[in-house]
This record gives sequence, C-alpha cells and structure tokens, in this order.
Amino acid sequence: MKKIKLQGTITALVTPFKKDGSIDFASFDKLIDYQVENKIEGIVICGSTGESATLTLKEKMALIVHTVEYAAGRILVIAGTGSNETEQSLNMTHYAYEHGADAVLLVVPYYNKPTQDGLFEHFRLIAHSVDIPQILYNVPGRTGTNMLAETQVRIAEECPTVIGTKEASGNLEQMMQIIKHAPNHFNLLSGDDVLTIPIISIGGKGIISVIANYAPKDFGECVRLALRGKYSEAMKIHYQLFELMKLNFIESNPAPAKCALSLMGKIKDSIRLPLLPVSIENKKKIKEALIKAELL
Repeated sequence: MKKIKLQGTITALVTPFKKDGSIDFASFDKLIDYQVENKIEGIVICGSTGESATLTLKEKMALIVHTVEYAAGRILVIAGTGSNETEQSLNMTHYAYEHGADAVLLVVPYYNKPTQDGLFEHFRLIAHSVDIPQILYNVPGRTGTNMLAETQVRIAEECPTVIGTKEASGNLEQMMQIIKHAPNHFNLLSGDDVLTIPIISIGGKGIISVIANYAPKDFGECVRLALRGKYSEAMKIHYQLFELMKLNFIESNPAPAKCALSLMGKIKDSIRLPLLPVSIENKKKIKEALIKAELL
C-alpha cells in the first residue's frame, strides 16, 4: 500500500460548472493550482463539497483521472468513492486505485441506515479488496447514521489500509474515544472548520476543510500553527476567519463557498439542483465578510 501522511489541511474541493451545467475543467485546474501555491497538504475531489450527490458516475470517473494527471504529484489527491451501495463504493475505490489516486474517502452509507455491524462489514469488504489508503467519513447530519467510536476503532484494528477518519459528528467525546483507542496508523481529522483547533488540541491531526477553498493560505497556516502547539497564534487566524466559517453553512454547502469563489473571480456561481446559488441577501453578507477578512 502507498504510504501517505494524513495531516494538516486537506481541502474538500468544489466542482465548478459552466453555464450549461457541465464541469468547468479549466477553472478546476486553476483551483488545484491555487491550493498548491498556498501549500495546502491535500485535496478531496468528488466529496460532499464537490457535489458528489449530483455528479454522474461518468463525471466522477473523469474528475479522478483528470485530477491525478493534472496534479502530477504536486499535492495529495483523495477521491471520494463512497456511496450508499457497497458494490458501487468498492468499484469506485478500485477505479481510484487503478488511476493513481493517493487515497480514497469513504462516506458512511446514507439513507439505508445500516447497523454498526453492517457498517463494519461494508468498510471491511472494501478495505480487504483494494490496497489503497482509505479514510472513513462520518457525517451523521447528512447520512442519518452515526458511526460510533467503537465501530471506527474496530475497523481501524481489523483493516490496516484504513488510515484515518474525517469526523463530522460534532461530538468531541466520541472523537476523544477514537483518538484514545485507535491503533497508531489511524489518524483523526476534523470534518468541521470551526472545531479544528479544539480537535487538534485533543490529538486530531488536521482538517478536511471547506473554507480552505478560498482561504487556503490563512487557514492552512492556522492549522500548521495549531499542530505545532502555537494555539494563541492559531486562534488569532481562527477568529479572523470565524465569521466566514459560519457563513459557509448559512445555506446548504457548497453554495456559500461557491459564492465566495465567484466573488473572488475564480469560478462561475453555478450549482446543481436541487441546490441553488445563495440568496442576494446572503451573498451580500459573504462579500462583506470576505472584505473584512482581506480576501477581496
């Protein structure tokens, strides 16, 4: 299995679209360059922020191939390959492995509401079938199921290819249980920008981030400072960005992040139904916050 360092700031990259709704690969490449230039440790493609729920299978495959080729080893590439169906998740994980992704992100199966044993068997099957670093993604607010600490630790102990978890449960006690009991090869990353510093302080190793789409330099430095134990300096940056972190969820993600990127001239403000671009009122709030944070 390829060895990777799962630490720091990993950006959950948006998927830009053209006016006709197709993927805007030219803008996507510029977003990758922006992440590389600002020393972000990695990117996730085809994740929740990348609108995986409304990307077609063909589009996901094209994004994986394109990203690996364009990134060309300059940045860690993690492909979101999980779904609510085990065979499809397995097939997409195979595809990512075969086409050179550095790792995959596997979301808890949504809608089905599996038992904890069902979750264990789902992730164990994939882990034992594909020799690629795998990251669990626990986001009960989207999936309807919370993967308990005991289950995540059980998977980590059984499956050496599972190297970490993106924890977006918001439950710090659960995260502490994972960090305390997980094997050494398994790292916990925050799934919420606002909780990054608290999570690092209890043993987390970084963040899979939304705000790093448009504030990679500042937020990346915030995370690096926290990982070095320089919490007062990290908190200064954290609070400079705090309003924007909250605004990222004033409407459904990734609409606010796409709005910010469009205001910065990096992408068109285009999103797929059933999501809509943010309202005029919220766009004004995002613009004001970007100016205040000196990002515009």
